[in-house]
Amino acid sequence: MKPKENLIATPYLEFDREHWATLRDSVPLTLTGKELSELKGINEELSMEDVIEIYLPLSRLLNFYISSNLRRQAVLEQFLGTNGAKVPYIIGIAGSVAVGKSTTARLLQALLTRWPEHRKVDLITTDGFLYPNQVLNERGIMKKKGFPQSYDMHHLVQFVSEIKSGARNVAAPVYSHLTYDIVPDQTQIIDQPDILILEGLNVLQSGMDYPHAPHHVFVSDFVDFSIYVDAKPELLKSWYIGRFLKFKQGAFSDPDSYFHNYSHLSESEAINIAEKIWDEINGLNLAENIQPTRERASLIMTKGENHSIQNVRLRK
Repeated sequence: MKPKENLIATPYLEFDREHWATLRDSVPLTLTGKELSELKGINEELSMEDVIEIYLPLSRLLNFYISSNLRRQAVLEQFLGTNGAKVPYIIGIAGSVAVGKSTTARLLQALLTRWPEHRKVDLITTDGFLYPNQVLNERGIMKKKGFPQSYDMHHLVQFVSEIKSGARNVAAPVYSHLTYDIVPDQTQIIDQPDILILEGLNVLQSGMDYPHAPHHVFVSDFVDFSIYVDAKPELLKSWYIGRFLKFKQGAFSDPDSYFHNYSHLSESEAINIAEKIWDEINGLNLAENIQPTRERASLIMTKGENHSIQNVRLRK
């Protein structure tokens, strides 16, 4: 069976779920049901079938790419007569709020760590490179959180550049979804992993997305393989509302939560608030800044109902 061919020229090969599943070959399933449940996000379905039919073939493909990259590094070192620092392979994962980027990132980390090569796989999100709430408030862009202007892109690019140079003990800021802010005096240290998974709304953005802060190098310049997790906007909105309602019953009830006042809302009030936040912030950001980056990805996974992946597009 051949991948689907579109009549319009495209840089992608398109696979339906059935065909993509055959590309797993003999990759073993190394996750238990308990481990899988621990990787799932709030209000997100993730079945063992998805792992077997979608993520195992993807981990096999990534292992091929990573092995090829290591061979290229060895060739360069042989040519130069050097023994250079280990250069991590960087995988970027982009997509909308509520699409399940974090679950995809955690699942790939778990699968890639379990390959026979026992590679060290670190995971970081670009949320840590948002400006602190105080800065966002001072600039009057608190309602633009997640938009390009809300990120300290110079800091993020510097971080990724240091990682890609083989530097040791590179520090990244830490973001709290409870307080909805950067955690003061706390960092995550990345020390020469074999693979770094970088997850965030802005992983695929480039110069045209940051006219307010012109610079010449972007995160996407350092990413070796990129994944865009896609879904129809109406599904994303319903998933966001469902997640908001679960947070209202759980995390929002914590007095330290930034959204604690929402925990006292009725369900209908909470739905109205969630719809407003989606329409005015997350949905707008998706249309203006996130979805336009989709075609820059190496691979696009499209979800349907219940977060089930329906098809995969792979750049030729």
